[in-house]
Amino acid sequence: MAAADLTERNDLLRIERRLREDDSITMLVNNAGMAVAGPMLATDPDRLEAMVHLNVTVALRLAHAAVPGFVARGQGTLINIASVLALAPERFNATYSGTKAFLLNLSQALQTELKGTAVRVQAVLPGATRTDIWAKAGLDVASLPPKNLMEVDEMVDAALAGLDQGEAITIPSLPDPGEWERLQAARLAMAPNLSRDHAAARYLRPTQEA
Repeated sequence: MAAADLTERNDLLRIERRLREDDSITMLVNNAGMAVAGPMLATDPDRLEAMVHLNVTVALRLAHAAVPGFVARGQGTLINIASVLALAPERFNATYSGTKAFLLNLSQALQTELKGTAVRVQAVLPGATRTDIWAKAGLDVASLPPKNLMEVDEMVDAALAGLDQGEAITIPSLPDPGEWERLQAARLAMAPNLSRDHAAARYLRPTQEA
């Protein structure tokens, strides 16, 4: 199959059509993406929009094209390549981290929607990885501390090992998976209080409290 430029609508539609029609496809890895460095307010909004389109809209459309076929055939795997910046938005461009948070949320929501089917959804949250994304974002990868930079082959191997181990969320560099589990538990513990019929007491005026 010919290479596709997913920023071009005709190419994107061609890939979507292939995902819908080709019954031999059992896995989609949503790893197309780009980064833009620098503060949001100092960055060309057109570049930010292009990043959101590729990182969010394209990933969403490809998943939407592939997953119904996976469900119908009773097998299939969707892997969304997010980033640890979904959990640490203070560390990089605000819009980039937002696009990766979208992929994490999309993955977790789909895991719930597809419960009871044979379709698997995994989100992979790599840290800094030695790929071309740095140069394309205008950053020198050599400026990163070597202890924080993973080789791409090792990241991919870890992601696939996480898939084999049944992980829904894989963070390749995280030594203690219990840290992620505790974060999830804390988030879920808030759930009953995230939507209630009254504001929390600290937001009420004295007359309201009475």
